Amino acid sequence: MSEAAIGQLTGGLSPAAAMLAISDWALHLAAAPGKRMELGYKAARKSARLMTHLLASAADVAAAPAILPLPGDNRFRHESWQRPPFSWLAQGFLFQQQWWHNATHEVPGMTEHHTDIISFAARQILDMFSPSNNPFTNPEIIARTVATNGMNFVQGWRNWLDDVTRQATGRPPAGAENFRPGIEVAATPGKVVYRNHLIELIQYEPATGKVHPEPVLIVPAWIMKYYILDLSPENSLIRWLVAQGHTVFAISWRNPDAEDRDLSMQDYHRLGVMAALDAVSTILPGRRIHATGYCLGGTLLAIAAASMAQARDARLATLTLLAAQVDFSEPGELGLFIDSSQLHFLQSMMWNRGYLSAGQMGGAFQMLRSNDLIWSRVVRDYLMGERTPMIDMMAWNADSTRMPYRMHAEYLQRLYLDNELASGRFLVEGRPAILQNIRAPIFAVGTERDHVAPWPSVYKIHHVTDTEVTFVLTSGGHNAGIVSEPGHPHRHYRIHSCRLGDCLPMACDWHQAQEPRQGSWWPAWHDWLISHDGDELVDPPTMGAPDRGLPPLCDAPGTYVLQH
Repeated sequence: MSEAAIGQLTGGLSPAAAMLAISDWALHLAAAPGKRMELGYKAARKSARLMTHLLASAADVAAAPAILPLPGDNRFRHESWQRPPFSWLAQGFLFQQQWWHNATHEVPGMTEHHTDIISFAARQILDMFSPSNNPFTNPEIIARTVATNGMNFVQGWRNWLDDVTRQATGRPPAGAENFRPGIEVAATPGKVVYRNHLIELIQYEPATGKVHPEPVLIVPAWIMKYYILDLSPENSLIRWLVAQGHTVFAISWRNPDAEDRDLSMQDYHRLGVMAALDAVSTILPGRRIHATGYCLGGTLLAIAAASMAQARDARLATLTLLAAQVDFSEPGELGLFIDSSQLHFLQSMMWNRGYLSAGQMGGAFQMLRSNDLIWSRVVRDYLMGERTPMIDMMAWNADSTRMPYRMHAEYLQRLYLDNELASGRFLVEGRPAILQNIRAPIFAVGTERDHVAPWPSVYKIHHVTDTEVTFVLTSGGHNAGIVSEPGHPHRHYRIHSCRLGDCLPMACDWHQAQEPRQGSWWPAWHDWLISHDGDELVDPPTMGAPDRGLPPLCDAPGTYVLQH
């Protein structure tokens, strides 16, 4: 109870974990005179380079910068940052950022995990004091203030007050009311054909006279509402699949509350994936299924596929994993928040409530991309006085979910910390779920800028399975890379199939060997699906199976997606 109370003040971060990392860094840095001398030398060199730039730009405002921002850092992209004195502020900040990177890396004797934590903390503090966040040192804010006679701050105050009021009263962010599930988003026609305590199964109405014989079952992550794959009609993956002649089913997860605290990973396997597969098999008896899992849903689907292979259940025609990890030995930046100390602290907080709140999860994801998701919004909404336009993906992101205490604790301990799935030690109903037993062809998608499931980690599906794997690396992040409809500008992807016996390159070598293809990866996936499908198109199935105990219950998107 005491740890749960402390968690309210720390945003769910364990003070013990933070102190362990700080102590590791400070003690080893104090015991490394060579490292300290190196840092002093680097500080002198960077100061000299900065001074040289200041003198050169004082004489010629068009002088080339001495240091460039990291890729993806757009804080100083505006042309006003290229002229003194603002260019001096930006250059000084970038040199300081680079020095702190040196100070927090390659400290002799320091553990890799603590190195990542200290480096991450240093970035957060530096970003907080970036000159781009200060109204007196940001030329864009100054120009906006002059142009509006200071009214930008008045409007920014109104925006801040509106956001704080909405958060305190539990209302969605401004503009989210224009993206209502079942109306503007999650609007692909369909019926809920099965419901239990954990899921609603949606069957979508056919849009073509004939359909491909084998259906597609989508298993989304329970950390999110399912309609990330059914946003607006123009970028809905589900609607697009239906338009290509696929019979599509999708799971909509229940939003758990305190009464669901004891739901386990086994429950999500049994009442989730397996119950959905059984319902699809009842509606379409004798048909094999193209199972598709997104994020955590893909991990759960891989567990189910391995368990089915162990039981010689051959209902899966193919397995598609979208931004889903099965080997958690290198989980990426999300691993910053997962270690034994942090997990113990998190379990105390979940025990107190019975679930992990959406605010805790959202806060962790925002900190991973604080420049884009926190400070850029502060500058635009509160200092520039402009509202960031609401889009369907932002509204979906604000439509939050929760995670049951027991299931989330098991997930973090068994998969992230112990990596039981990749090592063949994950048990399903007392038997090991061994990924090497999977024989269904696999289509795996990673995204280039994924902070949740880094693509080199997703690529490891090659290492832990003994089946044909087609791997796609697409532009974009964890969500935007998957929601990448045909016609979306500035999209590209790489694709390659690896069959049994092929020489498997390392992830970096694979990336260099594959030429990027312009456009969306969706058509490539469709072609892959039909290459593993039946030869002839068939008549669309009925909605549900009333004669077999599965009548349509209500219209899509159902009731679980509306739970808050």
